[in-house]
Amino acid sequence: MFESKYSKVLTIILVVVIIAIVGLLGFLAFDYIQQYNSTKQASDFVEDYQGDITTTEEQNVTETIPEENVELGEINEVLTGNNNSSETTSTSTKKKYKGFTVVGTMKIPDINLEYPIVEEVTTKALETALIALYPSGDSLNLPGNTVVIGHNYRNGTFFSNLKKLSNGAKIYVTDYRGKSVTYQVYNKFEANQDDTSFYTRDTNGLAELTLSTCTDASNDQRTIIFAKQI
Repeated sequence: MFESKYSKVLTIILVVVIIAIVGLLGFLAFDYIQQYNSTKQASDFVEDYQGDITTTEEQNVTETIPEENVELGEINEVLTGNNNSSETTSTSTKKKYKGFTVVGTMKIPDINLEYPIVEEVTTKALETALIALYPSGDSLNLPGNTVVIGHNYRNGTFFSNLKKLSNGAKIYVTDYRGKSVTYQVYNKFEANQDDTSFYTRDTNGLAELTLSTCTDASNDQRTIIFAKQI
């Protein structure tokens, strides 16, 4: 009788373990499918994106990079997911990606990244695509430094693999005007979330990028990539 009860207990434990394993596998499969679909949608958009080469009076005005002040609190709130405000300079000629205004696309072959860059600075936008944070989306591919931020999901998507980039890696950006620029990585380091001292650096008249994302270890630290036009 004791052996019978013991056998039943083992059977119940085995069933529970099997159910738990099946549930875990199902969750992992669902998560993988979501990641795959999201990445494929972004990649398909990037492949089809040509920008808008129509010249308008409003677009001509944006050729001059605006002087803007970087508000540290707003930047940190967006990166840590606490900002629900949005300031945008969208025009009717810019395309949309999942409801957000696209100012360009980015390809980084070394980490298999292909994503739109949007101009809205909101938590939802950060969950959806890359963001042209500073000075604005209209500065993309123009002389000076443009800061682009992306979420580190720590699962290989968005800027999760930014840390793997080495000096010499190529970054390809096409903006909404139809202009494509190739950048080359020349510096990588970590910085405190409050450090924006390098945002307005001298670029010697060239277009440069600063890519920024949270480190794997902390949401208070940033992995920073510098890349210059070649």
